[in-house]
Amino acid sequence: MKFTATAVLVASISTLATVAGAETLTIQTSFNSGDFSTQYLTENWLPKIEEMTDGRISITLTANGSVVPARETPEAVAAGVLDGDFTSVNYFSGLEPAYAIMGDLISGYDTPEQMLGFCKDGGGEAVMQKAADSITGGEVHVVACGPYSREALPARVPIRTFEDLEGKKIRSPEGLAAAVFQAAGASPVSIPFSEVFGALEKGIVDAADASAYVNNDATGLHDVAPYPLYPGIHSMPSMQFTINKEKWDALSEADRTALRDWWYEAMYAMVAEVSKKDKELAERDAAGERSR
Repeated sequence: MKFTATAVLVASISTLATVAGAETLTIQTSFNSGDFSTQYLTENWLPKIEEMTDGRISITLTANGSVVPARETPEAVAAGVLDGDFTSVNYFSGLEPAYAIMGDLISGYDTPEQMLGFCKDGGGEAVMQKAADSITGGEVHVVACGPYSREALPARVPIRTFEDLEGKKIRSPEGLAAAVFQAAGASPVSIPFSEVFGALEKGIVDAADASAYVNNDATGLHDVAPYPLYPGIHSMPSMQFTINKEKWDALSEADRTALRDWWYEAMYAMVAEVSKKDKELAERDAAGERSR
């Protein structure tokens, strides 16, 4: 009985110590709160980082623009306002030229897996780190990078040919995506992702470089823009996962490895799930089965 009681006491103290030493990282994303991606990560992958670190690390994801505008997340992470970000690199193309190419090399990759592989094993992270250092003075650590989907293009009006792009106002992030639309005769308009629904609903733009088909469906974009183009080759934006350098340095080597492994495992899984959902929803809508 004494041994059992002692064992329970020791186990309890150990558990309390683990909880007390747990690190909760607040990570701002470039996803909207109602996105499928947000829900998928929250339900399926946030619990796994706690498992992979034995409870030492937990992550709280916040929506696009919830703390700072998406374009300002590098500075916010450097200053410690955010612990890190999980953001489309397109937002930073005006801050550093490398982000224009790393953010969205239009039609440069056939699948998200190709660029994820480049980031993970082909030197992509090093390129991203150099870009981050140039705008944050080395105060941000790039953990990982890569895309999770080929995006669709929700439109208020039919766009069935290349010529149909002429004169259309299209919401687009800065960088190569905007350049491609402009070269096609469209007028790119820079609007925060959180304002895309209102811009489409009010007719401020005719179409929007928004997100994956499943995300656009989940947030109701197809209700105000019922002519989506899918599959798209216009955009496959890369995300970055960063942590404040001081926070990163304070983590153990095991937890750093776990964070990087966790992110890539989550992204590869999300690529597969989003691709599956996109196809299912596109087929449903093509058959006229979408409820309004």
